[in-house]
Amino acid sequence: MNKINLTEHFNLSEFECHDGSHLVKLDERLIELLQTLRNTLKCPIRINSGFRTLQYNEFIGGSPTSQHLDGRAADIQVEGYMPEEVYVLAKKIGFDGIGLYNTFVHVDVRGTKVNWIDKSYAEKKKI
Repeated sequence: MNKINLTEHFNLSEFECHDGSHLVKLDERLIELLQTLRNTLKCPIRINSGFRTLQYNEFIGGSPTSQHLDGRAADIQVEGYMPEEVYVLAKKIGFDGIGLYNTFVHVDVRGTKVNWIDKSYAEKKKI
């Protein structure tokens, strides 16, 4: 349904809520920065989670103030790159919010700079 191309490498359906509703909301700054990241890495980026409805966000235990609710965030993986590498590059590209997790990186365009390392990642790496 949402097979609309947004950029050379991303389409709208990749950002749909995973609740089966096909609902999507997307901040254009997010897609622009993701395309810049994709061009820099020269590798496909997998969108694990894009837009979330309030109900779906609550169901998965997401933060009540999640940037996903407003279409300003994506949780991503890049084949061939460790999350740490993507985290560092996302900072250089200019994402506002960047979170490092064991298997993915959260990126967002919230309007203020904030970075974090998830507790499970820190425990795994003994940080």
